[in-house]
Amino acid sequence: MMKDWQEWYKQRTISAEKAASMVKSGDRIGFTVGRESHTIGLAIAARLGELQNVNVYVPTPGYDFGWYDPGWEDSFKITCSFPLGINEQMVKEKRCDIAFGSLFPFDLQYFKEGLDILLTEISTPDEKGFCSFGASLWNKKRQVQEARLVIAEVNDKLIRTYGENYIHVSEIDYFVEHLSQMGQVMGSGSLLGKKEKKEPDKSMKQIARYVGSIIKDGDCLQIGVGRYTEPLIQLGIIDGRKDIGYQSEATVPGIIRRVREGVITGKYKTVKPGKVVITSVGGDTREEMQWVNMNPLFELVDVDYLEDIRIISAIDNMVTINQTLSIDLFGQSSAESLGPELYSGAGGQVPFQIGALLSKGGRAITVVPSTASGGTISRIKPLLPEGTNVTIHKNLSDRVVTEYGIAELRGRSQRQKAEALINVAHPKFRDEIRAAAKKLFGL
Repeated sequence: MMKDWQEWYKQRTISAEKAASMVKSGDRIGFTVGRESHTIGLAIAARLGELQNVNVYVPTPGYDFGWYDPGWEDSFKITCSFPLGINEQMVKEKRCDIAFGSLFPFDLQYFKEGLDILLTEISTPDEKGFCSFGASLWNKKRQVQEARLVIAEVNDKLIRTYGENYIHVSEIDYFVEHLSQMGQVMGSGSLLGKKEKKEPDKSMKQIARYVGSIIKDGDCLQIGVGRYTEPLIQLGIIDGRKDIGYQSEATVPGIIRRVREGVITGKYKTVKPGKVVITSVGGDTREEMQWVNMNPLFELVDVDYLEDIRIISAIDNMVTINQTLSIDLFGQSSAESLGPELYSGAGGQVPFQIGALLSKGGRAITVVPSTASGGTISRIKPLLPEGTNVTIHKNLSDRVVTEYGIAELRGRSQRQKAEALINVAHPKFRDEIRAAAKKLFGL
């Protein structure tokens, strides 16, 4: 570790325009997961027309730099991992490429092939020259250490945490001051981006009651991000429970409050007991984010550790809660697409599902409202539409929860799975689903 890090930091601090000038036509550049380097991104986007054929990887788009609109393709060719509010139309119109990892969602060939420039966001350095990645770690530390050239945007609003959430200035090539007034975005643990959030309806409240009936004192929870899962804590799924553990990608709304109240203690966790283990933090309020700041109860770890099936399965009574868009009578479900049209990515759902099934006392819960499009479409289908991306294989399905009950699928025959799913479908669709099931399985 260099002794005179202050001199390195001073000499390597440059303007956003200078940083943007390092990008050459034909380069491959990439942002790390989570919040993009906003000031640098704007400076690069300002070179529209001047640059040609720059490949830009933006895993989780949150800011509108302009390049998601038609007409930017000659200068910037975009690859992303998740369709979010900002780039939803671009994905729908097939004007960008999509990069999904393997069981680890950000284990991507895009990075293995090497980037010319990696862009990330860090806090100001402490007295020893260490910076934090703020409320969102993912795999940033490892990417910075492996990258050819790293430019970091320095944001003095970012929190610091325990765990692996730090990097020394000597491992970064250039620094740019963060000039945006946006600061630390509340709720940045979510990957929902700027998709419209809806108030939980009656069906969601009923789903929460069924999910809550599955959870026991001392369980360790994982809750995926999404419209149907993020409200569940606030809808009371662990009300009245004791010594709950938490090991998940993000702190969904209500988690930090339950830690403060002593409901989530991690007392019986068999991996990192007493710790909330996550890779990103999303607080409901600025006060909550500050409460997490340098709080030893919270550890931010690399996403590949967090989503290692071997680690997940070593946690006794691991209960995973994730959402899906649709499920068929075989028990295969998709959280990503309906037909070939992509709506989201798998995220960490697959490794957590497998890890829960391998956990001693583990349970894997999939939540899905029974209908979509104002009640006109059943989400429980005889067969998934042709071209649908299957997220959870039929052999991995466990408990499926709708507002009409819990379908227990693990270890069941085809006919038993079909019967269980029909029983939790919306009543007005049950007859037609049963008729299809009769043709498929002789039900």
